[in-house]
Amino acid sequence: MNRRELLLAGLAAPFAVRQPALAGNRFHVADMHSHLFFFGPNTPSSKPLGRSMAAGSATLVAWSLVGDLPWLRRSPRGLKQKGAPEPGEALAWFVKEVGRVKEHLAAQNLKIVTTPDDVERALHGEPHVVLAVEGASFVEGDLSALQTAYDLGVRHIQLVHYIRNPIGDFQTEPPEHQGLTDFGQGVVQECNRLGILVDMAHCTSEAVRQALAASKAPVVWSHSSVTRTRRPNWTMPVWQARQLRLDDAKLIAEQGGVVGLWPLRSDVGRTIQAYAERLSEMADWLGEDHAAFGTDMNAIANPAIASYADLQAVIRHWQARKMSEPRIRKLAIENYARVLRQALGARQA
Repeated sequence: MNRRELLLAGLAAPFAVRQPALAGNRFHVADMHSHLFFFGPNTPSSKPLGRSMAAGSATLVAWSLVGDLPWLRRSPRGLKQKGAPEPGEALAWFVKEVGRVKEHLAAQNLKIVTTPDDVERALHGEPHVVLAVEGASFVEGDLSALQTAYDLGVRHIQLVHYIRNPIGDFQTEPPEHQGLTDFGQGVVQECNRLGILVDMAHCTSEAVRQALAASKAPVVWSHSSVTRTRRPNWTMPVWQARQLRLDDAKLIAEQGGVVGLWPLRSDVGRTIQAYAERLSEMADWLGEDHAAFGTDMNAIANPAIASYADLQAVIRHWQARKMSEPRIRKLAIENYARVLRQALGARQA
């Protein structure tokens, strides 16, 4: 039995009892990466999360705050840095925004995932939201900020995004750290200690490998896609630079982790069916225990998947193609649930 088989065998017991399909051949679904913004067209008031989740039987959704949002600008080559936070500014902004998210969730009667038992409840159909952050800018150079995030209920942290930081390199700018810094490796280890899922999306290949070496718990790559034909680098068009190399994706899988697929049309295709086929192919490459939905909801213009109801259409396509029910459940919800539950349960004294 290899390392991946051993990890999966140890995690199988909590998910051994299969729940019957919902009415109309629906399945509960999870999303490893989604957004709502407090500006523009995709706001909590215009797209209440409870309603959106209910439309697609989504019961485990990561709402990811964009941790470097105030310091970003749009450019012809995608999002770029427009400045740097003053000391303490990123943490203060982060704390304020988490409060706004929690106010909306309370108004929607949506519960927040804070323990492995909450993940189990989501698996059984009780809607829960994972508080997440895309880019750990709020940490600055102080690991104690991770305790602050944990105390606020955050359980899923993506290390880097689009601005320079003391943690590590990201895919869309020239590298300056040759992967993760020593501090960045400390961030991974502190997330392990607290019981926070580490997300490698946007990291360079070197940073992915160093994080895997530093982490005692499986990690995720919450959104983008996997390429087997090119070595992504920062000079490519943004969507190509953002892809994950197949060999790095396999390393994430070998440590029990999960890779999420986004619905960017220029990458995965223009239709729901194309997205469904691409995710199934990714599961073939990595193993069906290591792929999942990562929609980047409300952050991609004109996506192939625009709602959680669309994810049910993905499932119907798989059913029409005679995909087995256990495989559908893994891709739809169980893979993210498994890795999240393990990260939360890994909290150390």
